[in-house]
Amino acid sequence: MRHRIPVLVVGVLGLGLMAVPAASMDLGLPGADARPTSDTSRQAYDLTTEHFGPGYNGTLTIVAENVDQSAQAQAISSALTKVDGVASAAPAAVVNDIALISVVPTTGPSDSATSDLVHDIRDHRTELAAGTGARLLVGGATATHIDIATKLGDALPIFLIVVVGLAFVLLTFAFRTILVPLKSIAGFLLSAGAAFGAQVAVFQWGWFKDALGVTPTQTLCFLPIILLAIMFGLSSDYEIFVVSRVKEHYTKHGDARAAAVAGTGLSTRVVTAAALIMVSIFVAVMTETDPVIKAIGFSFAIGVFLDAFIVRLALVPAFMAIVGSKIWYHPKWYGRLIPDPDIEGEKLEERLDHNSTGRPEQPVHADA
Repeated sequence: MRHRIPVLVVGVLGLGLMAVPAASMDLGLPGADARPTSDTSRQAYDLTTEHFGPGYNGTLTIVAENVDQSAQAQAISSALTKVDGVASAAPAAVVNDIALISVVPTTGPSDSATSDLVHDIRDHRTELAAGTGARLLVGGATATHIDIATKLGDALPIFLIVVVGLAFVLLTFAFRTILVPLKSIAGFLLSAGAAFGAQVAVFQWGWFKDALGVTPTQTLCFLPIILLAIMFGLSSDYEIFVVSRVKEHYTKHGDARAAAVAGTGLSTRVVTAAALIMVSIFVAVMTETDPVIKAIGFSFAIGVFLDAFIVRLALVPAFMAIVGSKIWYHPKWYGRLIPDPDIEGEKLEERLDHNSTGRPEQPVHADA
């Protein structure tokens, strides 16, 4: 707090820079290409790529409905071979009025060009089946993985809004002020963004890949949602640990900076112990060779570490020391709308004093 302005500026800028790679996040379901070279599935993947081409690891299955004869299936296959990104296409089987057509892309299953190809075929399936009366459907494991990643990516902004909204409601109820929830949400977004940025830099871009035993690949599509949910809970806990003790001292003495010093000092051991336990668990998870488990462990470890030690134990006290008593301000109408949970126990102490001394109980004013 003695160097509160430099700490706040350096901390915010540092976390902001760490979050920059998150803008390049490519969601997907990492496959055999992300596994260690000692893994047999990775060896099979590499041999297939070397001798047949990368697309044979991510073959698309096209289902053509209402196909009367094999000639129509062949016509659709010929049309598919003319699509950019298709290496080959051939009917695999025709049963009754259903035809299965195997499409081999020119790129691997984790390549963004393969995802573009799936969407391109779906967008132009009427033209591809022109003259046959068939209805084309794009399936297979590769297309399914692309669909899952797309759905989760589309749901991520909505999920983030819900998480941020819950954080605002929870902290508003706990502290009955506007700045504390906004400060906590800003810190949560900084630490989560930095964790995402570090994950992209290591697991997509390949930074420190040799030291960590990582093969660059896509970001696990459900990792952002899991990370946001768990970090929300942990960061809210750490925030309440620190700020509730600060509020307790401020309520008793009225000195904002002294309360920030005392409250942070008393809660540091609790936050440090809790954060080190969680970080140690996630670091232990990183010892697994499975790329999915390793990515989860790394993202959680770096996210919890940054949120606890940089945001809650450095940026939060620095910000509270700068703002001073204004951190606890709220309009009177705001105080009337928000119930008072009496977290600091001020009302309880006054009732106990009244019962022990017989003196009339003094009203507790919500506005600080």
